[in-house]
Amino acid sequence: MNSPVPSLTRVCVVPKVSGVGGMVSFEAKFRAGLAARGITVTQNLEEEDYQAILVIGGSRQLPALRRAAKRGIRVVQRLDGMNWLQRKTRTGLRHWLRAETANLLLAYIRDGLATQIVYQSEFVKGWWARQYRQNQTPSSVIYNGVDLGSFSPKGPERPPSDHIRILMLEGSLQGGYELGLESGTALAAGLKSALGQPVHLAVAGQVSAAVRQKWNASGIAIEWLGVLPNAQVPALCRGAHLLYSSDINAACPNSVIEALACGLPVLAYDTGALPEMVPDSAGRVVPYGGDPWQLDPPDTAALVQGAQAILADLDDLRIGARQQAETVFGLEAMLDAYIGALHG
Repeated sequence: MNSPVPSLTRVCVVPKVSGVGGMVSFEAKFRAGLAARGITVTQNLEEEDYQAILVIGGSRQLPALRRAAKRGIRVVQRLDGMNWLQRKTRTGLRHWLRAETANLLLAYIRDGLATQIVYQSEFVKGWWARQYRQNQTPSSVIYNGVDLGSFSPKGPERPPSDHIRILMLEGSLQGGYELGLESGTALAAGLKSALGQPVHLAVAGQVSAAVRQKWNASGIAIEWLGVLPNAQVPALCRGAHLLYSSDINAACPNSVIEALACGLPVLAYDTGALPEMVPDSAGRVVPYGGDPWQLDPPDTAALVQGAQAILADLDDLRIGARQQAETVFGLEAMLDAYIGALHG
């Protein structure tokens, strides 16, 4: 076990997150990792016995952050991508206002309060530089990490032999992210036609009843798994043939990292951070075929071809997926990098 940096014994992590999704998963792993290294965590900015602050995305506690910064406390901001789907598809006025307000808050902390910025991928770093200019704040790229012991190919589960099982693993398929189901069902239908055998789509994540009803009428065999405890994910990954990562312009999806760690090859379009996360040795990243920022219809044929390539080389790609996780996405390496950023 790595020893903590001597002068870093207590960290303040804000905001308090809840629900499902990447931020919740990251915070849980981060807190547990710090605790294992003897570093305690508070979420009360009014305390004064911490040496650094990690802002996961944004926080509305701007006065308290400013006071801490004036005391010389390091403020490290972990930046995801920006909210953008509300500008391209109807998600409702309330969602639009919440998303745009969150963007402004993220940008204010990035440009006015952060001592150092941690971007989740090179894609995210470039996106912020294009949208809000390249600022002079020191920054680094730290990929999300996974516990390589808990998420592993070792286990009794195996993919079914009587059908192809495609896994979609998302925190939520709502608020504009329902589009992923459209491409996922098109993939399943196209693969079924190409192979002449049954294809099942297993969907884990928040999906509204109306959306489920719509796609149940599509004729595609869909298993709605709902929101699952993280502990069930490894078995789910080991029991599938491939993961389809449907999020367009994703920052650094945990589902991809978890799948790779379990030896599950990943299929995705070449948007967001996916090209830098998934080499050909671990899956297939195929051309989107249009402008993803405009939500142009994607090239489903390319996706089906990518799935066929994975299935034709499944054993080697399973080994390559695990190797990619071990090389790039280990949890301990992630913790080392964050502790370095917090310590400065």
